[in-house]
Amino acid sequence: MKRIIIAAALLLASLSAFGKLSVKEPCSDGMVLQQNTQAAVWGHATPGMVVKVKTGWDGETYQAVTDFKGVWKVNVATPKASYEKYEITVKGDGGTLTIKNVLIGEVWIASGQSNMEMPVRGYFNCPVEGSSEIIANIKLKDKVRMFSVSQDQSDEPLDDVRKASGWVDATMGGVLWMSATAFFFARQLNSTLDVPVGIVAFPYGGTRVESWLPKEILEEYGEPLERIEQNHYHNPFRMYNAMQHPMQGYTAKGFIWYQGCSNVGHDDVFVERMSRLIERWREDWGDTNASMPFYQCEIAPYRGYGGSAPAFRKAQHECAASVPNGAIVVTNDLAYPYEFDQIHPCQKKQVGERLAYLALNRDYWHSAIACYSPEATEARIKDGGICVYLSNTPNGLDRWNGIEGLEICGEDGVFYPVSFAAFHWDGNFLYVQDDNVPNPVEVRYGWGDFVPGNLHSVEGLPVSPFDFKLQ
Repeated sequence: MKRIIIAAALLLASLSAFGKLSVKEPCSDGMVLQQNTQAAVWGHATPGMVVKVKTGWDGETYQAVTDFKGVWKVNVATPKASYEKYEITVKGDGGTLTIKNVLIGEVWIASGQSNMEMPVRGYFNCPVEGSSEIIANIKLKDKVRMFSVSQDQSDEPLDDVRKASGWVDATMGGVLWMSATAFFFARQLNSTLDVPVGIVAFPYGGTRVESWLPKEILEEYGEPLERIEQNHYHNPFRMYNAMQHPMQGYTAKGFIWYQGCSNVGHDDVFVERMSRLIERWREDWGDTNASMPFYQCEIAPYRGYGGSAPAFRKAQHECAASVPNGAIVVTNDLAYPYEFDQIHPCQKKQVGERLAYLALNRDYWHSAIACYSPEATEARIKDGGICVYLSNTPNGLDRWNGIEGLEICGEDGVFYPVSFAAFHWDGNFLYVQDDNVPNPVEVRYGWGDFVPGNLHSVEGLPVSPFDFKLQ
């Protein structure tokens, strides 16, 4: 009998602790909710309890019953975005709580590896260009907010994050540790749309695509599933469990993704696995129609890829072109010559802004904003030179002299840099010729681990790397 009484007391104590009314991150003070939608608000209470949620912008009350895990969830109708601060009141399980300082705006999910994780203040020996000026002149309180999940891994899917920053405003102190790429993305959206922008960020430096896929998908591929201790950032599925899984379903407009360095050399499987990741993440957010955009970034120029970067960049572009509502920004021009061995180049502002241009053009109907890089579609021999046909060049290119990254070769396989090339407006082709190569057989641009180019459209978007063998 004594044992039964003790067990019952322990059970009651456990249920009492478990059943305390609470919110589930990122639903907490300072959060940004997606405007004009049915936005998820969730938390914890005793299983089977009725929970009522009242929204401050319209006084509506929503009701939910906690499931067997003690999780409650409602979808609240959100108004048009504004800078007005609201409260949400939650009652149930014998208690009341208030979520304060809530903004309605645009919400995006940001993830990937270290180039997405890299904060505005930079890493040790890895600066973010212009960070001091940004920090000193920041005036984005209540305009840009970020919820950042700390690095974590778990063998089993977690319902709640174990380590996170909470919602942080882009103030002088708050912006320091924000993802620089995600911050610049959000800042541009806010500047153009004039609405609050919230970012839910959970990148993890060094991770592979396999780190962000669930275990059951990796089992299909026959991937090793054992925990890796030395290179912990290569662990499969455990970042998905610990960092992505607790965020699933937090209502957002779309995803931005900067990852790939750790998958270089595996371009043969990348397209399939990255496409599967995009499909699965959309499922996790309840997006059955692939309406949530997924925008990727090319891997950064870096000498240490072992010659495998060109094939991998090509695979990234293939993936972005093949998935519904996907796109990619080119980053091959965003490295200074001295950064050849720097995997974290400093020009993050341009990366974030190019992602924002995609969103503004495609998702917010600002068609005047150019967002697509010129892409080489074919190349052919003509009049003793090479015609490289380019898409997305309605106004031509930004230079014809001083070109960097453009090369041609003859049958001897020796490549020569071409610094001058003429763009023909009547055919949208770049005419390439060099006296050193009277009979060219191949033309390429930005084709290497670290071959930054400087060709852009008139609108300032970089030409994508290409390589053509000529018949």
